[in-house]
Amino acid sequence: MATVKDFSVEEKLASLVKLQKIDSKLDEIRILQGELPIEVKDLEDEIHGLTSRKNRIEEEINGINEFIEQKRNAIKEAEALVKKYEKQSESVKNNREFEAINKEIEMQQLEGKLADKHIRDANEELADKARLLEQAKKQIASKESVLNHKKGELEKIIGETEKEENEYIQLAADARKGMDDRLIYSYDRIRKSYRNGLAVVPVMRDACGGCFNAIPPQRQSEIRQRKKVMVCENCGRILVDDDLNNATEVK
Repeated sequence: MATVKDFSVEEKLASLVKLQKIDSKLDEIRILQGELPIEVKDLEDEIHGLTSRKNRIEEEINGINEFIEQKRNAIKEAEALVKKYEKQSESVKNNREFEAINKEIEMQQLEGKLADKHIRDANEELADKARLLEQAKKQIASKESVLNHKKGELEKIIGETEKEENEYIQLAADARKGMDDRLIYSYDRIRKSYRNGLAVVPVMRDACGGCFNAIPPQRQSEIRQRKKVMVCENCGRILVDDDLNNATEVK
């Protein structure tokens, strides 16, 4: 069975300080990226939505064009039937046949006029759809221009900091190895509670380095002894003496 080293409280505190300094360096690198990753993702989602809208409008335009073509064919058929009936009317033998043919001619003429009206209405709708399509295309082009600019900025920052970030990520992973699980859990929980990510802070000028509330002299003495993990009674952060904080370096 492998032997697990029992770290002293001072060693645990030093490890926590080191981990905090590494994580703070990572925080600084990620602050450089700012809101860019979120902005890039939002722009990509917006462009996806606009592209879906553009595709839908294009499908509607295709449908309208097909409808117009159908109505044009209907007009041609009606005109052909009118000519056919007019020719037949020249050889009718009685009034009943003549009236029947005239009714067919009138019906086909009405069909042609109705189809022509449908075409006019469809062309108006087509013009509206064309305007919407052009608007969507311009919006997409504008958003893509902004996206490309934001991506360029983000890639530049990542390019400048990627190596350093990866090194600190590895250092953080190494620093966590062998540390007490409960202590790591508390550290992570405290870090998430504060926007600046500070879970371990030194006592400076008789005050907590996180919330700046005064620390009583007796508690300061206990903190300097490094015999137990002490936390700020006000903010809950883990407290260490300034000497230990300064002596712990991240290489």
